[in-house]
Amino acid sequence: MKLTRRAALSLGASLPLAAALPHAAAAKAEMKGMDIAKSRRVELGEFEVTTLLAGTATRDEPQGIFGMNVSPEEFAKVSEEAFLPTDKVQFFFTPTLINTGSELILFDTGLNANGITAAVEAAGYTADQVDKVVITHMHGDHIGGLMGDAGETFKNASYIAGSVEHNHWAKADNDGFKAKVAPLSEKMTMIEDGASVASGITAMAAYGHTPGHMGYMIESNGAQLMLIADLANHPVWSLAKPDWEVRFDMDKAAAAASRRKVLGMLAADRVAMVGYHMPFPAMGYVATKDDGFEYVPMSYQMML
Repeated sequence: MKLTRRAALSLGASLPLAAALPHAAAAKAEMKGMDIAKSRRVELGEFEVTTLLAGTATRDEPQGIFGMNVSPEEFAKVSEEAFLPTDKVQFFFTPTLINTGSELILFDTGLNANGITAAVEAAGYTADQVDKVVITHMHGDHIGGLMGDAGETFKNASYIAGSVEHNHWAKADNDGFKAKVAPLSEKMTMIEDGASVASGITAMAAYGHTPGHMGYMIESNGAQLMLIADLANHPVWSLAKPDWEVRFDMDKAAAAASRRKVLGMLAADRVAMVGYHMPFPAMGYVATKDDGFEYVPMSYQMML
């Protein structure tokens, strides 16, 4: 039997779709599970800024952490409008590396030594290359990576911390401080608000979350970015509602005042920010909205 081209095309169109497609491979591809990058590097003037994912964790009952001073109905309404569940929240732990060209400076160290070491290596560095470690405040998820089973994690580094913060925890009989910070006291420099960590890196007091909580303004060739640490720990519940109380803020009124002051400055000056607990890669901008602020995740702005 001979088929014309027209007849062949007509016959093909009448076959089931699956028969017309190439045969599938015999072996199925295995499920890989959720994946997320471990680092993100951008240029800031002559500096390189790399955020590091040192860990991530799911927590239940987020209103036990955020919005403690509002009704469940208000919390649910704000969450629903932002497409957020009200039964769980995802936390991210994001130290930041600044390469100034002459020094490699790490801000905060995550939950443990293994996590921060893996994150540093994923970014293409080693722990031995870190010249300075700056601690924004001394909660466990920021000092946890200073020491591990092998002792000091960043053996070639010096350490910097705010004097107000250090003095508070030194008197608090805190196990984390005694295990992670106290052994490094001889290598630690205490600084005040406005101090320079390195050329272009300035400490900025943002008290409230802890007694001496610090942010850091990074500036190179006129470009600016602020590390806000734990000033605001959620893109909606902390920015849209800066007066909502947060369980981990030690002085809740002072923390809310610091949020309004610093976020207002970032919005007015259109300065980029890195938030330690923002969704990774934790880089973005702040815009004013209603009586609060809006988090605008960074896309390609710092690639240009």
